[in-house]
Amino acid sequence: MHVPSSGRGRRHGTSRSEPFDRWFRYPAGFASDYASLLLHQLRLPTAGLVVDPFTGSGVTGTAARRAGHSFFGVEAHPLIAELAALKLAAPPGDPSGLLSAAREFAERSATTKRHVDLSSEASLTLRSFDPATLHRLVSLRNVIRAQADHAWHSYLKWALLATLRDVASVRVGWPYQRPGTQRQPTFADPISRFLQRVTWMAEDLREIEERESRFLRSRVQQGDSRDDANWAEVGKGMAHGCVTSPPYLNNFDYADATRLELYFWGDVTSWSEMCSEVRSDMLTATTQQSSVGSARDARILLQDYGEVGVQISEIADQLQKERGNRPRGKEYDRVIPDYFVAIAQILRNLASVLSSGAPAVLLVGDSAPYGVYVDTPGLIAKLGAEQGFVLEQDVILRHRGQRWAGNTTRHDVQLSERFVLLRRN
Repeated sequence: MHVPSSGRGRRHGTSRSEPFDRWFRYPAGFASDYASLLLHQLRLPTAGLVVDPFTGSGVTGTAARRAGHSFFGVEAHPLIAELAALKLAAPPGDPSGLLSAAREFAERSATTKRHVDLSSEASLTLRSFDPATLHRLVSLRNVIRAQADHAWHSYLKWALLATLRDVASVRVGWPYQRPGTQRQPTFADPISRFLQRVTWMAEDLREIEERESRFLRSRVQQGDSRDDANWAEVGKGMAHGCVTSPPYLNNFDYADATRLELYFWGDVTSWSEMCSEVRSDMLTATTQQSSVGSARDARILLQDYGEVGVQISEIADQLQKERGNRPRGKEYDRVIPDYFVAIAQILRNLASVLSSGAPAVLLVGDSAPYGVYVDTPGLIAKLGAEQGFVLEQDVILRHRGQRWAGNTTRHDVQLSERFVLLRRN
């Protein structure tokens, strides 16, 4: 299987311009044209079922639909699962209705913005926008919220959420919000930007062929992909392939990365609520998510995975030693066991739903916290062998981590992003 390492959109991270990707640039996954290329080269059966245990914003799902396949995905982040499901749902009517609703709601919000009460807004929201912009945003949000039963409600909600970072007057780029650092907003008028985003949505919805929405099944399950109950709808051996990109070790906290949208819409109102309502089902990939108890339990479970379990435990031991050598060391040693046990559990569920001989493609990078090399793709392949997979390919797509080349506390190895192809026995 030939996999190119470059090309339009073929980078880690969703595209700003590709249809459906451009609805909201969630910093996870890969561009839809890359996912489409992978699906094509896997040569799945016509109208086959593609699955993704790390659905994110639905990049693999929209690519599968475009290729004529059904799709089932699991996504732990409730807000992002909602977005993925929206992209894959049949529109409630002619997209011209979406444009009409957006204009109507924008006009209505203009008459109420002077009466908006900002006293209950989160501190992050208040600090991220100039007063005039915030009044317009909150007024429009309140109008959209009040019409929760409107056919186009969810689309309008997401057009607004995707507008926030475009019009912020502080640094709110991925993965961190920095409300203390001012910047010039990329777009000055939030209403015009909102309407532009609605226009893109309408254009993309018009491109969905009738056969795609009528005959193909697409479904996103919000929940933890480690839980086999979230896969029950697929059925054992019924899926024909998997294309996915797991969270990278020591990358960033996807719940925290979406804090601006969560706070603005009111899904959560505090850090503790975000941890309990959003982060709780997400795979542990950063030190912000780690805990002593989870790491201890994972260490015990690693004993069930033979030689690769021992290898992972030894890496955790090295990281624990490195942490002890630093006055304020990060708990990478707690992340490693929890992360790989979760991956093994997810691979077990994939093995259950994939048919015999079905391919599973994983795009993931390696890591080297404190100079301790973690061959994430290679370890995933070994865990896959414990769950009924055979490794067919392990290909370097690009080198990464050059921005830390001068930081000797990070690593002295060349990091890479890799493509791993497993085959179900």
